[in-house]
Amino acid sequence: MAVHKLEPMAETVTDVFSSDRLPVLTIDSGDTVVARSLSAAGYLSPQREPGDLPPVMLPERRGHCLLGPIAVHGARAGDVLAVTFQSLRPDDWGYTVAGGRDNVLNRRLGTVDGAPSWLLWRVDVAAGVAVSQQGLRVRLAPFLGVVGLPPAESGEHSTIPPRTRGGGNIDCRELVAGSTLFLPITVDDAFLQLGDGHAAQGDGEVGGTAIECGMTSEIVVDVLADAPLDSIHAVTPAGRITFGFSSDLNEATGDALDAMLRWMQGLFDVDRSTALALASTTVDLRVTQIANETWGVHAVLRHGALES
Repeated sequence: MAVHKLEPMAETVTDVFSSDRLPVLTIDSGDTVVARSLSAAGYLSPQREPGDLPPVMLPERRGHCLLGPIAVHGARAGDVLAVTFQSLRPDDWGYTVAGGRDNVLNRRLGTVDGAPSWLLWRVDVAAGVAVSQQGLRVRLAPFLGVVGLPPAESGEHSTIPPRTRGGGNIDCRELVAGSTLFLPITVDDAFLQLGDGHAAQGDGEVGGTAIECGMTSEIVVDVLADAPLDSIHAVTPAGRITFGFSSDLNEATGDALDAMLRWMQGLFDVDRSTALALASTTVDLRVTQIANETWGVHAVLRHGALES
């Protein structure tokens, strides 16, 4: 299988999802891609001080600065794209910004007034930590916030909300190296896009940003005729994961749990009510993110939590 390299340049990045754009790379199922993405903002250099706004790759800033689209030979709508994260290495600097914007959560928390607060991080991959300008330390757990496929409809689509079919801005901190994300393919040739590196993040991404950073990601891309589920799901070093995305937290929770029950029914050959009873003893429900116009919830069945 071939190994491809992809660097962030004007002709290889975009800030929208679209299947109308010509692919920047075409690969075969089973190929490896080593992709270096910029931060979500597309900064070309580190901030010198909090609030500093360096030059960016895409001045319009309509959405996340993503690599792609990557076309996959033989991928057809209705198949499943399996994206396996072999390694994820953040750049040596990053940032977090929170507050200062007028939205529902900031009003509730009293963080609307005044300038946003910036944390500038020095990322030490060898030591496995990020250190802020105040000397505060956070353990690294890098992942990509955005991995997704464009909607089936032509035209340009925002990168901000995650979508139940193509994924996108999932922001799930469980998707670390060693994970495989399964995405139902929405358009022929898949047109994969990725970026929005996070050196670390808490469940929820409550301030709207994580430790935002550039990332070098080694991924293996496979096209599957079928998968355990027809919805977005993942297998990670921690366990099996299903997702729900909706503007209604109850709907997002129900969708994540519904998918997990279907998976458990197949795994353990039980009826739906029994799967629910088993889930009640083993499955963790977590708020994936609240920052992107759409609630995200993921259900986690930890490896070894339930055995037949």
